[in-house]
Amino acid sequence: MVEVRYFAAIADATGCAKETLDAGTVGELRRILITKYGAGMDRMLTVSAYLVGDELTRDDSTVLGDRVDVLPPFAGG
Repeated sequence: MVEVRYFAAIADATGCAKETLDAGTVGELRRILITKYGAGMDRMLTVSAYLVGDELTRDDSTVLGDRVDVLPPFAGG
């Protein structure tokens, strides 16, 4: 189980700031989120980054720890 925290447009799309899901890698998490929230989520996740510990990644094979932050692109400075 991993705590998944959402920000900006991803939080709006999920309707929550965080939830706990059963995913072991970034790729598994992406598949779970697309299944749970629909095809529109796929477009957002394609351009999002994932903060796992201190590592910012887009690699589907990255193993998740206790928490992951899903970060859509942010506009501005």
